[in-house]
This record gives sequence, structure tokens and C-alpha cells, in this order.
Amino acid sequence: MSHDIAPPKPGEGPPPLSGRKALVLIAALIGAAVVIAILGIVPRVRARTTLQQQTDALAAPDVLVAPPKLGKVGQEVVLPGNVQAFTDSPIFARTSGYLKSWSFDIGAHVKKGQRLAVIASPEVDQQLQQAQADVQTAKANSKYAETQSTRYQDLLNENAVSKQDTDNFRAQANSTSNQVASAQANVRRLAQLTSFQNVFAPFDGVITARNVDLGTLIDAGASRELFHMASDDVLRVYVNVPQVYSRDTVPGVTAGLVVPERPGRVFPGKIVRTSQAIDPASRTLLVEVEVDNHDHQLFPGAYAQVHFKLTSANPTLVLPVPTLMFRSEGLRVAVVRDGKARLVPITISRDDGKTVEVSEGLQPSDLVIQNPPDSIIDGEAVHVVAPESNGSKSDGAK
Repeated sequence: MSHDIAPPKPGEGPPPLSGRKALVLIAALIGAAVVIAILGIVPRVRARTTLQQQTDALAAPDVLVAPPKLGKVGQEVVLPGNVQAFTDSPIFARTSGYLKSWSFDIGAHVKKGQRLAVIASPEVDQQLQQAQADVQTAKANSKYAETQSTRYQDLLNENAVSKQDTDNFRAQANSTSNQVASAQANVRRLAQLTSFQNVFAPFDGVITARNVDLGTLIDAGASRELFHMASDDVLRVYVNVPQVYSRDTVPGVTAGLVVPERPGRVFPGKIVRTSQAIDPASRTLLVEVEVDNHDHQLFPGAYAQVHFKLTSANPTLVLPVPTLMFRSEGLRVAVVRDGKARLVPITISRDDGKTVEVSEGLQPSDLVIQNPPDSIIDGEAVHVVAPESNGSKSDGAK
């Protein structure tokens, strides 16, 4: 038996939904709207992000990188040097007179103690004779005063003379004794001046100048030198070493001396001492090199080139000049770190025009940008180009 549902009467709507069913329906509609929104927005965001990444990638400059090369641990440094005699001395007169004779001319090698010249000084000879006579007179006076003093002392014991007279003669005896000592000292002084009439060589060496001739008037203590001597068996070579090499130029370092008048020959030497101070005017270290010259092939006063064999405890890093960037804040090089360019300050120790040696600022593992663009900035993302012939790119080198 079927039951027919009666149609609604005119003016009546569908039966109203309950409150719970209404909430479920609203939630379903909101969820559907969210899903539709997500499905429409996510692809757009993803596309925008991809576009931004592609734009940034295309905007990053392509760079070619290479690590710095290690400099040589040992290197040769060539610097100018001044050759000087080990001992160099002017010879002056110690007594007045005129030159009676001379024994050696320029270029002569003499030994210590050899007589170079004789000075005739008749005035000094006469003064010596007078001083010797004064000594005899002083001795006679002293002897007489001593005799008188003794005599008065004996008379004083007998109360024959006054004590005052005795004291006077005693003081006179002491005074004349001092006069004898003074006269003898004057004799010794004049005798020494007489010995200076013979001019001797003070050391082994060569006569480099003779400024007097026979009959020349000699004035003791004048600024005019008689001879000039130099000891040239061992020579001193003074070199001004730039500050950058001062740490490696220490006593014991070998050196080779080259002079233009002896082409093809290198004279060995070594550093014996340094000034231990940098000259603030030239920023150099004064170094003394000793060179053996017993064969007398080198001349004092010559100009020479000194070749130093330097060994550095901290090898430098070598870069080509095009890698350098001259900025207002100072010298920089661009390196790639974590895919970004970093401008690193450096200190140059040597520059030969094609390459530079960097002493501070770089590490051997750094990747240095070759020929960096002027527009590159610190922290900028870059693309590293692999050094391949086909010009392929690589996004590595993080």
C-alpha cells in the first residue's frame, strides 16, 4: 500500500533547514572557496619566485676565477751598493816644520809601522835642547835647596836658627823638587814631538793620496792631510735595503758583488751587520756586506750591484696586475666566497709590472676574480665561468 505525499499547499515553501546543517553547508562553501583560491594563487607565487630567481641569475655578472700562485721561497734581490775600505784614515802631522822626505806615493801598499815621510822641525829640536838644559838647572837648584834645608834643620836642633827660617828653606826645597819634575815632563813632551818628525803607517793598506811634497811647510794640527790610507784587503759594502726585505736581510745571508769594470765576475760576500733601524726618510735598512779583496781586484769607493739570496719564511702569493682594483678606500682584489664577490684589501711587497707579490690579505685557497668589472660591489652574487674552451658555465664555486 503506497502513501502519496501531498504536494505543498500554495504559499508554502520547502521546509527550513536545521541550524547544524546550515553551518556544515557554510563550512563546505568556505572550504571550497579556499581550495579554489589556493589552486589559483600558489602557481602564481611559484611563477613569480621562479621569475625573480631567473632575473637575479641573469643579472649576476659572469666571472673567471683562479687561485693565486705561490711565490718562490727563495728569491734574488739586486740592489746598488757603495764599496768602502775596511779602514780609511787621513794622516796628519803632529809636529810643525817642513817635509824633508817622503817614501811612498799613491798606489803603494805599505805595512803597519813603515815610515812614510820625515818632517824637519829645527825649532822643536832647539826647544828640546833648551828643555834638557832647564832640567839640569832645576836639578842644581833643587840640590842646593835640599842642602840648605838640611843644614838649617841641624842648626835648629841646636837652637842656632829660628824655626821660621828652617821652614822657609824646607818649602824652597820642595818647590825646586817640583820644578825638576815639571822640566822633565816638558822634555818628554818635546821628545815626543820630535818622534813625530817620522810619519809611520798606522795599519796595513794602500796610499790613496799624497798631498805634500819636499819642502812643504807643515803646521801641526792643520786641516791639510799629508797622506790618505785605506785598508783594502777586506772591503765593506753598504746597501740600503727596502723595508719590505728588511726581515730577510740578516747577518749571514750570502751576497754576490758585481762591478762594471769586471764583467762576468761575481765577488762573494755576506752580510755581517745591519743598522737594526729603518731610515724614516728612505724607509730602508742599512746593511753592511763584507767582501774578501786580498787579490785587490776591487777598489774602495766604487759603485756595485749587490745580489742577495733571500729566503722568506712566509712565501708570498703572486697575482697578475689586471686582478687589482684601485678604489678610494685603497687597493683591493675581488674573490668569490659562497657564490658572492668579496673585495679584500691586500698589501703588495713587490711589483714587476706584470705580476705583484701579495704579502698580506689573501689565502692560497682564495678564488681571485680575473679582470673584475669596475661595477662589481662587495657582496654581489656572481656566476663563475669554468675555464673551458667551449665556454660552458657552471653555477658551482659556492
